[in-house]
Amino acid sequence: MKISVELIKKVREQTGAPVIRVKKILEEYKGDEKKAIELLKKEGFKKIAKRQGRETLQGLVEVYSHHSGKVASLVELLCETDFVARNELFKVLAHDLVLQIASLNPKDADDLLKQDFIKDPSKKISDLVKEVIVKTGENIRIGRIFRIELGK
Repeated sequence: MKISVELIKKVREQTGAPVIRVKKILEEYKGDEKKAIELLKKEGFKKIAKRQGRETLQGLVEVYSHHSGKVASLVELLCETDFVARNELFKVLAHDLVLQIASLNPKDADDLLKQDFIKDPSKKISDLVKEVIVKTGENIRIGRIFRIELGK
């Protein structure tokens, strides 16, 4: 069965898997996108477990200030290399995290990871972090988080 380039790109974007692996799995599943994505995500999550112990000494600090000027939040998002810290996926994750912190005021990083994502309640924050780990190939973790609200 001939697999279209568009389908390969679509599945790759969702899973972060290498193009060759995506094509092979799609061929095995005769173009069944859902089954391919499911398998590739499982493979990616197995790789995450291997990365858990790696040191995360790079990263960035993302700050958000609500337009009202009454709420601000900050997250320290850590990764293994400066290269990933400058990656757009990493930056988007950091921004989504500060929005989450400003909106739902988690007690700490562990509490944040357990929360439903405000932009897509079908996902947990931990799922967002895992997706970026799979796509970047590096260990990523949330360091310190802060939220300040005027008068509280």
